[in-house]
Amino acid sequence: MSPAPFDPAALPASVRLETGEGGLPVVRVDGSRGSAELYLHGAHLTRWTPADGRPVLWLSAASLFTEAKAIRGGVPICFPWFGANPLDPGAPAHGFARLAEWELVAARDDGETVTVSLRLADSPATRATAWPHRFEALYTVTVGARLTLALTVTNRDTDSVSFEEALHSYLAVDDIRATEVTGLEGAPYLDQLAGMSVGTETGPVRFGAETDRIYLDTPAATAVTEGSGRTVGITTQGSHSTIVWNPWMAKAASMGDFGDDEWTGMVCVESANVRENRVRLEPDQSHTLTAVFDVAG
Repeated sequence: MSPAPFDPAALPASVRLETGEGGLPVVRVDGSRGSAELYLHGAHLTRWTPADGRPVLWLSAASLFTEAKAIRGGVPICFPWFGANPLDPGAPAHGFARLAEWELVAARDDGETVTVSLRLADSPATRATAWPHRFEALYTVTVGARLTLALTVTNRDTDSVSFEEALHSYLAVDDIRATEVTGLEGAPYLDQLAGMSVGTETGPVRFGAETDRIYLDTPAATAVTEGSGRTVGITTQGSHSTIVWNPWMAKAASMGDFGDDEWTGMVCVESANVRENRVRLEPDQSHTLTAVFDVAG
C-alpha cells in the first residue's frame, strides 16, 4: 500500500516546496549548517553548500530543465541500469529513475541537519521498460555541514531481481588539470574509452585527457583534492563500484547541455554498484547505497 501523500503544510520552516527552473517542482533547504536544492524530477540534487562554504556540487549553466531530459550536474540517480540498456538500446541511458517524478514523503529539521525523503515505486510506465519489476525506492537526503545520500531499493516482486545503481555525483573543482582522486590505488578498473580494457590504478587518479573508468570492488572511501587545497571526502556503505569521469574538451563541445568550456570545473566520482557488482535482491529484500560527503580546506 502506498503511503498517504505528504502534506506540504507539515514542512519545517527550513524546507520549502517551490517551482524551480523550467517550471519543475523543487525542494529548497536552508538549514543552520547547510543549504541544498532537490528537484522532484529524477530526485535530482542540484545544489549543496555547507554554511560559510563554497558550493560542492557542479551544475552546468547549459542544463536543460525539462521533464524529457535529465538535469546535467548535481547528483543524478542511475537506476535500474547503468549506461545503455543491453536489452533495449533505445531505452534511456542510466535507467528511468532520473527521468521520473518522485514523491516527497518526509521532511524534518533537528537543528543540526535537515532530512528530506523522496519515494519512487513501479508504475505501468516502468513495468513497460526492459526492467519490468515491482519495486520501491526511498531516497533520503540529509543536509548539514556534511551531506548524506541514501538510496534504499526494496524488491516488491515475487521473484528475485537484479539491478545497477549509481549516485552520479558531479563535484565542482577549480581546475580538473590540478585535481586528483585518491583512495582507488590498487583497484582494478574498466576503461570505457578503450573498449572496456582492464587496468589497475597505481596511484592517485590525475587528469590530462578525457577519463571514463569503472572501478570494481572499490574501497569505502575516496577523496577529491583540487588545486586550491580543498578536499571533498566521500565515504560509502553498500557501494562496491566507483566511476570517475571528465569529458574533456571535445566531448564537452559535443554535448548540447554541457558548456564548451565547463569541463575544467568538474569531475564525477560516483558511488555505485554496476556490472559484476550489480545488486541482487530476493522478494521483500532491501539494499541501501549510502554516500557521505565531507569538505575540508
